[in-house]
Amino acid sequence: MKHLLKLLDLTGEEITDILDLADQLKAQQKAGVEHPILKGKCLGMIFEKSSTRTRASFEVGIHQLGGYAVVMSSEGSQIGRGEPVQDTARVLSRYVDGIMIRTFGQDEVEALAEFGSVPVINGLTDFCHPCQVLADLQTVREFKGKLAGLKLCFIGDGNNMMNSLIVGGLKTGMQVSVACPRGYRPPQEILEFAAGYGEDFQITETPAEAIRDADVVYTDVWTSMGQEEERKAREAAFAGYCVSAELMALAHPDAMVLHCLPAHRGEEITAEVFEAHAHEIFEEAENRLHAQKAVMVKVMGD
Repeated sequence: MKHLLKLLDLTGEEITDILDLADQLKAQQKAGVEHPILKGKCLGMIFEKSSTRTRASFEVGIHQLGGYAVVMSSEGSQIGRGEPVQDTARVLSRYVDGIMIRTFGQDEVEALAEFGSVPVINGLTDFCHPCQVLADLQTVREFKGKLAGLKLCFIGDGNNMMNSLIVGGLKTGMQVSVACPRGYRPPQEILEFAAGYGEDFQITETPAEAIRDADVVYTDVWTSMGQEEERKAREAAFAGYCVSAELMALAHPDAMVLHCLPAHRGEEITAEVFEAHAHEIFEEAENRLHAQKAVMVKVMGD
């Protein structure tokens, strides 16, 4: 595994291998066992989108692995002044041992990998969020003991989260059901991928239909970073898509709820449902650290 650009690039076995390593690293961290697997290695971190969990988890993670991070924002680097991404890739490859980037276009991440000579990790793009979904899958395994055969339901926008959950869920043997309004569906590339899984994938405009008998219920904000001007239109389009106690009554009685955060209580999820499942949601947030450490070991390790 040279890079982590998108989950579409990985097999189900490769995803499971990352999750197994994430579990091992989490257990070592909890037990106070040091694991400086990447001692002395440097992770270059590029942020063209602001972040809380991505920055904290990667920076703490590389430190726990014995390495260190160099953080660059678009305002403080030549990328923000229009330097071609291929030039940035070739320069940074001479300084660092790996690059994590959180940005808008998937093409920028792919170009970094093409023109650079060090591993590239996608910390988020508008197309996908592979690191978050690896943490999500790790969390589901912790609470449910397995992935294969479970039903995962996502209610909300056909955004980077829905895209990656569809891919990650289906590749690890889950049934995936998503509900989104017309006009907010996932891109055709994702729908064509999912079509190959037949009845294991369902897409609908009706949240009640998608959530029925779900083992895992997932939601995300309706308006993502960079879409602020669409907020009012999105609020109207997603009316009825709030994960409420009434909707949750249609899922399995022991269904868990996940949210990638930040959460807008009263919009995509009620405060009641959020707080009832806060333990799961914040364990999911912690698992960003462990899943990303596993990814760094896989791509940056000797």
